[in-house]
Amino acid sequence: MTASSQAPKMRKPIHAEVMYTDADGMFASCEQFMHPHLREKPVGIVPMITGSSCVIAVSREAKAMGVKNVMPIEEARRVCPGLIEWPQHPDLYRRAHNELLSEISMVVPIDTVKSIDELCCILGANQREDPLAVGLAIKARINDVFGPWINMSMGYGPNRLLAKMACKAGKPAGNMVWSPRNLYQHLMAQELSDIPGIGNSMLARLEKAGIRSIEKLLDCSPSHMAALWGSVAGRRMYYALHGYDIHAEPSKRGQFGHSRMLPPTHRTLPSVRELARLLMVKATRRMRREQFRASRVYFGVTVYAHDGRRGWFQYRDVPQVCDYTAVLKAMGVLWDKARADLNPRLSLESVNVCLGEISPMSQRQLDMWEDDEGQRLKEEALSDAIDAMNQRYCSTVLYPGIRDDQASDNIGMKISYGRIPRIEDRF
Repeated sequence: MTASSQAPKMRKPIHAEVMYTDADGMFASCEQFMHPHLREKPVGIVPMITGSSCVIAVSREAKAMGVKNVMPIEEARRVCPGLIEWPQHPDLYRRAHNELLSEISMVVPIDTVKSIDELCCILGANQREDPLAVGLAIKARINDVFGPWINMSMGYGPNRLLAKMACKAGKPAGNMVWSPRNLYQHLMAQELSDIPGIGNSMLARLEKAGIRSIEKLLDCSPSHMAALWGSVAGRRMYYALHGYDIHAEPSKRGQFGHSRMLPPTHRTLPSVRELARLLMVKATRRMRREQFRASRVYFGVTVYAHDGRRGWFQYRDVPQVCDYTAVLKAMGVLWDKARADLNPRLSLESVNVCLGEISPMSQRQLDMWEDDEGQRLKEEALSDAIDAMNQRYCSTVLYPGIRDDQASDNIGMKISYGRIPRIEDRF
């Protein structure tokens, strides 16, 4: 396997110097660690104890019986009659995540935290000759803390993409090296769908182009892959698969939002109002914490109707705001629109709120038609006071408006695969 003669000057490692780790069934494993009666039993983590529509995480025992992540709850019960449905406890997973980071960083520096259960490390020069020893040292430290109930899979490769593929190939509890010397053999044992970033739509595009195997994909030139992907991402994929030191493009924050599957007590339009409002306050708090403003406020629900499931989604533009008053005022307008458009007797499945079109808080551009700077400064000062008081006491001491305690019970910290929950998300 050789690179194109026109390849740009970039480094091609001679060792597997990147380590990718993934906690095996982390959420279910955390519950089994905390609750001995769940150990060695098929466990499915559900969003709520009643009214859940799917299993969002499964234990290794449930996985062995055919239960998969995000499987509809009825199907999960059918394939595994003894499945224990256990409610999620995101704060437990957050604490376990922090403990895992602590133990791993004692062996190798952490380069990037990819999600609550996945991270990437760069091996030191003295670790690259024997990467398996690094994994064994990490596994020993984790076993000292969690026993056999939480396992990590490790994969090593010349770049992050290949290390992640090696990690997945070695599951469960793997410790697998894809050395540049035998990279081609490892890749030939995989399917196109095993490559991170190749989903169903990309598979269909490759199928249309006559590419049905990794071997065929590796035979493509960088320009051909760029054409297949329709962007420079295809060229980057080419060099990553050929073992070059390719780094992922830094991602940019695009929005702040929250969504919730609704419990049986909150599946009508009138009952969802305060829940949506509380979610919007949480989204605004996160946006303020990250020092952004929003120019667009979104609100939506998923509805069960006689003709099937459908969504209602609307937005309202605002003049680059970050205070609770302005966001909730826009939310109120959207709520009135929902009440006018939707039958209050319809059964709802989920609620979604979002703050989009964001920009750094320090770069507000004044609106030509609306002289609101003085009002914004006052409202932002009030929002600052609310945040400071809540942060000081790690609780919702102050809240913008009337807080519905029954609704607040349903919006606490939830599982987030791509974002690591912070302790502030608890209130």
